[in-house]
Amino acid sequence: MGDIENGLIIQWIQYVMNYLEGGSTDSGGWLFALGVVIHNTEEALFLPAWSTRAGRRYVQVDAFPFRFAVVVLSAAVIVAAWLSSVSGAHSFGVYFLTGYALAMVLNVLFPHVAATVALRSYAPGTATAVFFNLPLGGYLIYRSLTDGYVEQTIFALAGPGIVIGIIVSIPILFVIGNKLAPPSSGTLH
Repeated sequence: MGDIENGLIIQWIQYVMNYLEGGSTDSGGWLFALGVVIHNTEEALFLPAWSTRAGRRYVQVDAFPFRFAVVVLSAAVIVAAWLSSVSGAHSFGVYFLTGYALAMVLNVLFPHVAATVALRSYAPGTATAVFFNLPLGGYLIYRSLTDGYVEQTIFALAGPGIVIGIIVSIPILFVIGNKLAPPSSGTLH
């Protein structure tokens, strides 16, 4: 990325952080969930077809199982935001949502930015990861820690645990999606 793109990204992150500064951690959680759903929608629409053209460096994904996994993971972030908003500080919901935010912040770099750089072409989900997941997820983690919604020592274990749980769930969701796929959906498009 060039200086102009980097400058625009920094300006967008500052804008989002300024907007959230006046709000509560609850509103930040719902906004983060919305950003993840937008990101997942971009991936669901474009990633299966892109994966067929990405070459040997990227695993091809079938559309139905991938989209099934995306829907389940989108529902999970909405449930996490709801649990966080109704259960309050130090609850399972807050740790689940903050851990989910950690997963999505890491997801910006691996695989999105890494794939875009390695393949020298746009990988679906990169823009929404950079413009939504990075600032919203990063800020949610920051606010959750500084406002005392999560304790650092507990989050140091729970955060990576949620990340690992999400990573482990993806191939399981693909298997379930393959079993649920209609017979005619065997294409990669």
